[in-house]
Amino acid sequence: MRRLIPLLLLSGLALPAGFAQSALADNLSVALDEVQTVHFPLAPAAVNVGNPAIVDITMIDDRNAFILGKAYGATNIIAVGKGGEVISNTHVSVLNGQQATVTLQRGTARTTYNCTVSRCEAAPQPGDGKDSFDTANAQITAHQDSAKKAATPQQQ
Repeated sequence: MRRLIPLLLLSGLALPAGFAQSALADNLSVALDEVQTVHFPLAPAAVNVGNPAIVDITMIDDRNAFILGKAYGATNIIAVGKGGEVISNTHVSVLNGQQATVTLQRGTARTTYNCTVSRCEAAPQPGDGKDSFDTANAQITAHQDSAKKAATPQQQ
């Protein structure tokens, strides 16, 4: 019997189902305004987003969800089981797709851009000059408000 217990522990048979997966931490990159899917090893009882200003989550079914990149930055998503155990802790970074970052320094004022081959767009980052940061942030907020308004059912 003494030899059987260590073998059971090593094989995972003595552990509750999903216990080994509950400690897994995944990393996920999502482009701004794009959706990725995430799969949970077990059906979660609750799913929480660290910073809902950065990503949003919508459950598709009991073990799969859509992750929407809402703003640049990093946060995490924790899925918790019925007993309060952590099923998944996924770290999410919201980036601007395949674009490159360019930083323009004018004296002490800095402006950050995300660029493709044909154009660059302002991408406010901490440390950017106040004027460029506030202007770009206002545009991002207006963009998010328009998206929310378009997604809200219209009353007739």
